[in-house]
Amino acid sequence: MPASEEPLDVPTESATSPRVSRKAVLRAAAALGATPLLARGGVALARDRTTKARSLEATPSCHDGDEPTIEQIEGPYFKPDSPLRTSLVTNSTPGTRLTVTGYVFSRTCQPIAGALLDFWQADDNGNYDNVGFGFRGHQFSTSQGAFTLTTIVPGLYPGRTRHLHVKLQSPGQPVITTQLYFPGEPRNSTDTIFDARLLMDVRQVGPARAATFDFVLDAPQGPTTPPTTPPSGTWAAGTSYHAGDVVTYGASTYRCLQAHTAITGWEPPNVPALWQRG
Repeated sequence: MPASEEPLDVPTESATSPRVSRKAVLRAAAALGATPLLARGGVALARDRTTKARSLEATPSCHDGDEPTIEQIEGPYFKPDSPLRTSLVTNSTPGTRLTVTGYVFSRTCQPIAGALLDFWQADDNGNYDNVGFGFRGHQFSTSQGAFTLTTIVPGLYPGRTRHLHVKLQSPGQPVITTQLYFPGEPRNSTDTIFDARLLMDVRQVGPARAATFDFVLDAPQGPTTPPTTPPSGTWAAGTSYHAGDVVTYGASTYRCLQAHTAITGWEPPNVPALWQRG
């Protein structure tokens, strides 16, 4: 997104704002194409918006204080085994283009890498694809906890305001289910499920829309010591697996649900969208 289309909320030091949250730094770094610097357990921005290099004071602790993202009902239209993809549209897909970006954080404001995000929604006419996998897809957050979804603004159907469905799972933690909403929708005031805490920040970008939302998961996160040897089994990073393939990992057997090339972090216990135990 060109910087001229929206002012960047770049954190700066001031007497009234002595600390810079990890979330603000990650957003600013992504917008500027910069790489956050990790220092003393905190985060500093490599450069500000000018050409003059200026390191921000490291933040030794996080004071965002965000509560976990609230859960909502799944609804009647969820289907398991969605395709692994970040875009739910093609060039010919009807509807107003929508790009949703954000981060997945723990309650300690640390980005969660490899978190599962499984999205589904109605099409431009307010219909769900219950035969195939139209407007359905899952992905995993990046090493910085970021995600991007390319889709359309969902159509309306009786009884509901516009919304996106999503299931999230931090690696090895329970799945939570929730919904995301659009500000300024007339039906927000009459939808009995709507919750303002799940409103996205949405702006118009030419004929399209761009939205942001950060998820916060109640996931334990702290210093960990990686095992000296990986668990035994036939699963291996770099292998191309097909639906129906069976592997072992640790003391368990898993069946592949979706064709993919395995990477470190997508071990079978961590990604139930790709592997079914037993």
